[in-house]
Amino acid sequence: MKKTKLKTRKSASKRFKVTKTGKVMHGHQFGSHLKLGKSKRRLRKIKEPAELKGKFGKKIKKLLAKG
Repeated sequence: MKKTKLKTRKSASKRFKVTKTGKVMHGHQFGSHLKLGKSKRRLRKIKEPAELKGKFGKKIKKLLAKG
């Protein structure tokens, strides 16, 4: 019997990316508007993608059909 393929959840694929080494990266929240009230340091931190670790990262990989 053939094993069925996992489908990619499109909502997750728009929010998360998996690197070559298998890290799950995500963008930060609160960066799209009302920027005048936030410090420049905070806005710089928001621009950089961050890594998801632990069980939540593994769940996201499963949603993306990457393992």
